[in-house]
Amino acid sequence: MSAFFGSRLRRGAGTAAVAAVVVAALSASQAPGLSSAPERDRHAGAEDTPPPGEDTSVSGNSPYYTDLPPLESPAPVPGAKDPEGSRPTESGIPASVLDAYKKAESALARSRPGCNLPWQLLAAIGKVESGQARGGRVDAAGTTLTPILGPVLDGNGFARITDTDGGLYDGDTVHDRAVGPMQFIPSTWENWGADANGDGRKDPNNIYDAALAAGSYLCAGGRDLADEKDLHAAILGYNRSEEYLRTVLSWLEFYRKGTHEIPDGTGGLPSTPPHTPKPKPGPSKPGGSTPDPGPSKPDKPGKPEEPGKPGDPEEPGEETPTPSENVFHLEDAGTGTLTSATGELFAEQVTVRAEGKNGKPIAKAKIRFEIIGDTDSRFPDGLKRVTVPTGADGKALAPALRAGKKDGTFTVRATVEGRDLAPVDHTATVTAPPPPAADALVRTDDAPLTCAPNAAFAQRVKLKATLKGAAAPGVATTATLIKAENDPKENDKGPFFKDADGKPVRTLKNLKTDDKGLLTLDPLYSDQSTGDFLLRLTTEGGATLTVKLTVQAPAA
Repeated sequence: MSAFFGSRLRRGAGTAAVAAVVVAALSASQAPGLSSAPERDRHAGAEDTPPPGEDTSVSGNSPYYTDLPPLESPAPVPGAKDPEGSRPTESGIPASVLDAYKKAESALARSRPGCNLPWQLLAAIGKVESGQARGGRVDAAGTTLTPILGPVLDGNGFARITDTDGGLYDGDTVHDRAVGPMQFIPSTWENWGADANGDGRKDPNNIYDAALAAGSYLCAGGRDLADEKDLHAAILGYNRSEEYLRTVLSWLEFYRKGTHEIPDGTGGLPSTPPHTPKPKPGPSKPGGSTPDPGPSKPDKPGKPEEPGKPGDPEEPGEETPTPSENVFHLEDAGTGTLTSATGELFAEQVTVRAEGKNGKPIAKAKIRFEIIGDTDSRFPDGLKRVTVPTGADGKALAPALRAGKKDGTFTVRATVEGRDLAPVDHTATVTAPPPPAADALVRTDDAPLTCAPNAAFAQRVKLKATLKGAAAPGVATTATLIKAENDPKENDKGPFFKDADGKPVRTLKNLKTDDKGLLTLDPLYSDQSTGDFLLRLTTEGGATLTVKLTVQAPAA
């Protein structure tokens, strides 16, 4: 099926000539990669991409919308009237959808600073995949009002992908379907799904979750999306089609020129029918997925590469070294002490600097950061290793580490990919959080605690622990029957508790307050001794309470 280019460019414009003018104009506007990159470079990209275990594109090469942006800039011209429907349906992005894209950009700027993901790229992909979540038809939480499902991937005109999720995401237990506003196939969502809105769910139908997941995928393998080759590789990883690449790049350039927010649900829907991409022929991948784009196109006859140019196979010694190959030395660049409590983000991030033989910084060298040791601490997306390119200053900043549940030490190692240079190691320490504490302990009732000899107390001791006036849950408490107010030794007579075998015990340890800070002690019993006795309770944090117990014979 051929693409329906140009159908929304101008009212009434439907000829192939108009479409050709549009593509030429977009190329002249220097949209990234529309005409400048050789065909063979459009498939180049960072290593480790697509993600491990992935054998097809994000969307399974599902159909996409081929509407192109208008020739005019989306920025309004002072005093001029907008063409009917042009700003709301073209440059306008629904509020929740736009917010999701921008929040994903901010999150990845912190976790993957070397990726340089622009939110406009997410907007461009969201435009061609689902028309910005079908014009922003989402609820207050950002979840689509109805599921957005691609066609059944049964091999009939599309990739053949048998069911991988038991119908959990797409409702199909025979084949997979692309799901949600960013059109993830279930197996890819299983690897890259995110909970961006903090509701405890990774939902491909939620624009916040889907936008962050898409951004993480585009940044995979240490890609720098400010680099044209990495940008093209990232987009082609979403849908392996040159037409798809050109369409996304057109919208990326359009949104970079300006856009505006419109209310949810008011965005226009694409006017073209979905276009099924036609990947270049190539060997089928395992699992019946869509074939690879195939070998790159040869140069046109009569224009062979000049001898001696970089990459000429006849002159291997003349090849230009990669930035990583130019690195002579890797050193720390001011990393602070790496410490964190369990479950928290490390405040410091590892920073290293790559230098050449002359001591000058090397830009665009690929630095691998790896977690080594017995730890469950991880980089974003649960990764143990990430690759980050160096900047113009030769520095590479590792993504923020999050401590796991296991305390102890481990090593964060930085190396130059493909080079046998001395690594830069940093020791990271995860500390166990302090135990829950309380600074006050009180009884929750004031009923007298009395008992006859050789009997059981009718009342059980009930307590509440607080810390700075608030309930203190999970606080370890010890209960001891003591000899006297000024003698905390365990008493050997008077009231007692019982152990599991029914034997008397006068100290209970490792008692814990519940989630409301409350604690009810085990039943108390008395021996034949009579008089007043003391029960002392202490907590982590220093709270203390002494309770009087009375054992007396009943009146005659």
